[in-house]
Amino acid sequence: ELVLTYFPVRGRAEPLRLLLADQGISWTEDEVQMQDWVSGKRDLKKNAVFGQLPCFQDGDFELYQSSTILRYLGRKYGVAGSNEQEKTIIEMMNDGVEDLRMKYYKFLFIDNEANKDKYLEELSKQLGYFENILSKNANGTKFLVGDGITYADYNLVDTLQCNLDFSPTCLSAFPLMSAYVERVLKRSKLSEYLKSDGRKRRPITPKHK
Repeated sequence: ELVLTYFPVRGRAEPLRLLLADQGISWTEDEVQMQDWVSGKRDLKKNAVFGQLPCFQDGDFELYQSSTILRYLGRKYGVAGSNEQEKTIIEMMNDGVEDLRMKYYKFLFIDNEANKDKYLEELSKQLGYFENILSKNANGTKFLVGDGITYADYNLVDTLQCNLDFSPTCLSAFPLMSAYVERVLKRSKLSEYLKSDGRKRRPITPKHK
């Protein structure tokens, strides 16, 4: 049994959910209320390897750190590359996505409105890198790496959705990125997940409630 333990938000767990849903894999959500986490009611924080969630359990195998879990699921379900070079390029892409995600979180929770213009300027620069990456793979008609979707794509699409929530026009100058997001979200199993009650009731972060 696969169990994902996290707070009732999308946050760091959402790329994992996108991957599992798109690959047709069932999992159980173990939702942790923030007050229970802080109070230590369930001993989760004390037992977490780095004092953080998400936690992912695959039977008796337990993992922490969202990027590690994402890579594990990518390998387990065959969306992590087909040779060493491709696997390494996918890791590089995911690291680039993580840079983008961390800048979003920094802006959202620390800088906020005071640095909105600066953030959007930097975001545009970062999105330009990904637009260029897409253009070099089948003229932007496929994914970040190779012919098939990988775990880095799930991470990127979720990060882009976070930014689109903040700035709905942030992809206007990037036609390949815009088409890419639309193409990925239209995948049948992923589209079904996006319509689910669980997805709809989970805000992007606690700040979005």
